Amino acid sequence: MSHKADRLKVLKFVKDFLLASRLLQLLQPFNRFFGFVYNFNNLTSWVHKHKKEKLLTNDFYRPFRHYDDRLKSFSAIATEYKLGEIPVCYLEFGVASGGSFKWWMNTCANPASRFYGFDTFEGLPESWGVFDKGDMTSAIPELNDNRGLFVKGIFQDTLNGFLQEYGPALKDKKKLIHMDADLFSATLFALSQLYPYLQKGDIIMFDEFNVYGHEFLAFKYFTECFYVDLKLISAQNNFYHAAFEVM
Repeated sequence: MSHKADRLKVLKFVKDFLLASRLLQLLQPFNRFFGFVYNFNNLTSWVHKHKKEKLLTNDFYRPFRHYDDRLKSFSAIATEYKLGEIPVCYLEFGVASGGSFKWWMNTCANPASRFYGFDTFEGLPESWGVFDKGDMTSAIPELNDNRGLFVKGIFQDTLNGFLQEYGPALKDKKKLIHMDADLFSATLFALSQLYPYLQKGDIIMFDEFNVYGHEFLAFKYFTECFYVDLKLISAQNNFYHAAFEVM
């Protein structure tokens, strides 16, 4: 019997024994801690791998964040890719009061550009960090631009119907996707459904990228499971905001 076969036999025996004995359940009270260590170390390794890259913006490391500094990244991306001139399709997941949605709508002035915002507008569908389910409720923003459309509801209920109607047209334009849903579940679902429509040169931004158990984890699973090559192009606020180009 080969060495690999012997090793596989031992692994199977140990796994079956642990499953039957429930021995590792003695550590169950520490599951959350072990999950934190594992995911945060993955985030730390990823950040330090990319921290010295020449990006459109990169402020790592700074002791204090200023949330509105994400606009520096927005501006750099818009300038680099001439998004104010060409037709773009902007999709934002997690609209809230619409601040970033309106920023991009004002910046991307081409009349052929289209803007779609997805949100429950009834708060978080599940708890997130210190925020409880239902927090972050916001009214649907008012728009004075007929290029924009808001889609109300959780993404799992609304996105597939939207893609059935608008999906074919998405491939014809450069896409700018803003992931600001905070939650792992919402972020991973949206990315997985958008996967068939992604084209080289599309841009994906994450607004809470360095939240290790949510947007970063969704990014990690998405790129690894779908074999998507995303090139980092901008980072702000210690990688809290990070943007990527589809390669």
